[in-house]
Amino acid sequence: MTDRVSVPPAGWDAEGIARLGKAIGFDAGRSRYIGGWVRDALAGAVPGDLDIGTQLRPEDVRTRADAAGLGVWTSPSGLAHGTVGVTIAGKPVEVTTLRRDVSTDGRRATVSFTDDWEEDAARRDFTINALSADPLTGDVFDYFGGVDDLRAGVVRFIGDPLQRIAEDHLRILRFFRFHARFGTGVPEAAAYDACAARANDLMALSRERIADELLKLLGCADPVPAFSYMLARDVLKPVLPEIDDAGLKRLRTLIAAEYDAALPGDAVRRLAALIPPDPARAEDIAARLKLSNAVRKRLSLAVSARPEPPEELAYRIGVESAVDRLLLAGAPQDATRIASWTPPRLPISGGALVTRGLAAGPIVARGLKMVEDRWVAEGFPARDRVDRLADQVAAELLRDQ
Repeated sequence: MTDRVSVPPAGWDAEGIARLGKAIGFDAGRSRYIGGWVRDALAGAVPGDLDIGTQLRPEDVRTRADAAGLGVWTSPSGLAHGTVGVTIAGKPVEVTTLRRDVSTDGRRATVSFTDDWEEDAARRDFTINALSADPLTGDVFDYFGGVDDLRAGVVRFIGDPLQRIAEDHLRILRFFRFHARFGTGVPEAAAYDACAARANDLMALSRERIADELLKLLGCADPVPAFSYMLARDVLKPVLPEIDDAGLKRLRTLIAAEYDAALPGDAVRRLAALIPPDPARAEDIAARLKLSNAVRKRLSLAVSARPEPPEELAYRIGVESAVDRLLLAGAPQDATRIASWTPPRLPISGGALVTRGLAAGPIVARGLKMVEDRWVAEGFPARDRVDRLADQVAAELLRDQ
């Protein structure tokens, strides 16, 4: 690890970045790369979103970027917090005016603007997230020892951990997520103690924010140690008391199965492993976290223990949910096979039964379902076999009339 990042950012349009930099004062030191992009670049991880801090006011950023011919997008909320979006070669960059906190209530902050880089860095949560870099030289500015902490695998709050949590309660969960990504060994003691002491503060957060942060944590390469530390100190108990050591064991087993299946880790599937293996309880937890209907359905399907042949399972509930259930059941080889399988379509319609003498209406729908069930049970045979199945079903239904 060095104290310098590569510039221009790899994977970004260099010409577009240069135009933006000329507009907002890269050469005058008025704007820098900040936050996660700098941290990830230093850590050797693939950097994600590109964020820029600036001493310019948001209206000035918007005017300058627009004059440079760059796509600009804003929102009232973003502008109030100093953020202007700029599109470069189809990719979004957020340019945010340096800020200081005026007031906080644990869920949101009122800010004012500043031109002091250290003051802006001081309002961030962890030392490793308070880094900035000169966009022309790549030199890193580190006011709170974040580079050393990143090198040592330590996630540490800036200042008093209890105060930082009081400012934004979500920092409790963020601490464990960043420990999962960048930490080594036992969490930093002062931060860990503060998160445990203030765990009840999580109850004041919206369930959407909690769910979003938990899914981000579950998407880390190995979230098991972080959840183990949370369970040891009852950090999740106020908002998700259902998660216990048995769930942690299921999560550990699932991650091993994902690895054996050579399939990427999936946050929703891993949540299904953590929660009790009961569809009704999965529905309750999903509703409490205000997850989307699609995710709710997926969780419920994943925790169902009904055994079915892999292809039949994928046909009935969809490939994604079948992979979830197979991995949770400890069948990585079946999951690998199903992941690239495209379920076939029944090659006949109700009209084929009408031509065989059935009257249009409910009896045709019933007959088509009978044909489909036999077709699935036989392993999706070809059209000639489906025609014979239709002959059999039509004859049975006509005989019963």
